[in-house]
Amino acid sequence: MTTKRKRIWGWFFFDWASQPYNTLLLTFIFAPYIKELMADGAAAQSAWGFGIGTAGVVIALLAPVLGALADMSGNRMRWIWLFSGAYVVGSFALWWAAPGSFNLYVILVFFALGMIGMEFATIFTNSMLPDLGTKEEIGRISGNGWAFGYLGGLVSLVFMLAFLAENSETGKTLIGIDPIFGLDPQEREGTRAVGPLTAIWYAVFMIPFFLWVRDPKPPGAPPGAVKRALAEVLTTLRALPRTPSLFAYLGSSMFYRDALNGMYVFGGIYAAGVLEWSVVDTGIFGILAIIAGALFAWIGGFADSRFGPKPVITGSILVLTFVAISIIFVSRESVYGIPVASGSVLPDVTFYMFGAMIGAAGGIIQAASRSMMVRQANPERMAESFGLYALAGKATSFIAPLSIGVMTSWTQSQQLGVTPLVVLFLLGLFLLCWVKPNGDGASWQGSSD
Repeated sequence: MTTKRKRIWGWFFFDWASQPYNTLLLTFIFAPYIKELMADGAAAQSAWGFGIGTAGVVIALLAPVLGALADMSGNRMRWIWLFSGAYVVGSFALWWAAPGSFNLYVILVFFALGMIGMEFATIFTNSMLPDLGTKEEIGRISGNGWAFGYLGGLVSLVFMLAFLAENSETGKTLIGIDPIFGLDPQEREGTRAVGPLTAIWYAVFMIPFFLWVRDPKPPGAPPGAVKRALAEVLTTLRALPRTPSLFAYLGSSMFYRDALNGMYVFGGIYAAGVLEWSVVDTGIFGILAIIAGALFAWIGGFADSRFGPKPVITGSILVLTFVAISIIFVSRESVYGIPVASGSVLPDVTFYMFGAMIGAAGGIIQAASRSMMVRQANPERMAESFGLYALAGKATSFIAPLSIGVMTSWTQSQQLGVTPLVVLFLLGLFLLCWVKPNGDGASWQGSSD
């Protein structure tokens, strides 16, 4: 018999299993490796952005429809199985990104396939959150799940750096050994193993999820389900002005999540350019951010249960805005306008602290955002609502990178180039003023008709 405790732990394991796609592939290992392989850094960044952007468009267009279809037909587990397959195939295929002999476009297609699988599976697992506890419990459950996921990302990153990813010059891993399993450092097999590791990690750690999590909704799609699902999404979109709290929250989260993603994507590039960091420095930065994210996502879950998600999100946005402003005033020559001696570690220590703050506030805000979405969503259309949440997260995902690129080009300064993040965080905070802590409530009666 599957107990409530087992169901919750099974649900946690999705976060643990899927986090390496973000940690290893999107941020710290595979993306820098692709840039290493291509002589032209601008071309590599452009290709990477195109691949991720294309996947984002697919996710934005299909997420709400798939969510509505799952709400109508039930059997969310079937969709999770399907997109888990895409995750595993897409990530495993990255092994073939060999130096000098890989096809960039094929690799980007597989990367996008895995990313789409991850994002769509997340929609359906997130929509199961309200089935796991009461409204008072879901904040703590969401926070604990996010913390568990961060821990999975940390363990996978440490394992990758210590035993597999080789330095391009020495051929040794971070702890000074050859890549394990006899992998050839000359062919970058240790670093390329990040694809199979991510796929196998997911396949193994999703076992508890599939064993212990049950979908209470009965299966069976009605005739014309796809057409009806699309109609439901259009109806929901037209009805958004009649549910002002949900409308405001989708807009708010759209801006502050875009700003947070901008911090994640550009943090390493910024540190490398402004502070002249090495890959090892960036790896330490990532480990600190992940540890802080795991710890504070867990703490934030208790704060969410005690105070509700809105004040938790507000506090996190304020912290992230402070960091976005502060990093402008940190360079190799000065910290907050105070000159530092050549070779001083103060700029590095300060930026490490900012990394920990980004990880902490980022972990809290992502867990609380998931909890807040449960409170804002129509209980009868939970998967569709998380599809809209995914749409909001992807619809404007180009704003942060594009605005940073434009500002950097205009000012010729990496420091001034990140100022658009401040504006995006403040826009998110402004729209949050119209969000009701417990959603629109009775308004759903009218919007469902």
